Amino acid sequence: MIVLGIDPGLANLGLGLVEGDIRRARHLYHVCLTTQSAWLMPRRLQYIYEEVSRLLAEYRPDAVAIENQILRRQADVAFKVGQAFGVVQLACAQAGVPIHAYGPMQVKKSLVGAGRAEKEQVIYMVKASLGMKELFNDHAADALALALTHLAHAPMQGRASAAALLRS
Repeated sequence: MIVLGIDPGLANLGLGLVEGDIRRARHLYHVCLTTQSAWLMPRRLQYIYEEVSRLLAEYRPDAVAIENQILRRQADVAFKVGQAFGVVQLACAQAGVPIHAYGPMQVKKSLVGAGRAEKEQVIYMVKASLGMKELFNDHAADALALALTHLAHAPMQGRASAAALLRS
C-alpha cells in the first residue's frame, strides 16, 4: 500500500509518501511546499493544487491521510488554511484517491502510544519507523506521521468494510 500523508497549510504544506505496512514501512518521498505571502491567493492555491496533483499522478497512492483539524486562533488564518485543505481534497477527488482524516491526538496515539505526546516524540518515531537519520522539516514530518498512522489503521478499516459488505 502506498499512502500520501498531507499536513495542510497555505504557507507551508507538508507531503510525505510511504509504502508497505505498519511493520515494514518504507519512505518514498517527502517535501514541504512553500508559497510566498506576496503571491495572490489564486496563485498560491494553484501551486498547491498542481504539486499535489503531480505527486498523485507520479506515485499513484492507494490512500491519502490528511490532518482534519485546521483550528487556528485567528479566523483569517483558519480560512486560508481551509482553502488549501479544499484544494488538496479536490486534487485527491479528481485523482480518485480516497481521503482519510486523522486528528493530531490520533496520530500521536498511533505512533507514540499517547495522545498527548510531544512533537519531538512523534518526529523520533517517524524517523525510527522509516529508518531515517534526518528529517529537516516539521511539516514534512507531520505528513509522514499521518501516512504511517493510516498504515496502522488501514487493516482495521479494511476489516470494517468487509464486515459491512457481509451484512448488506
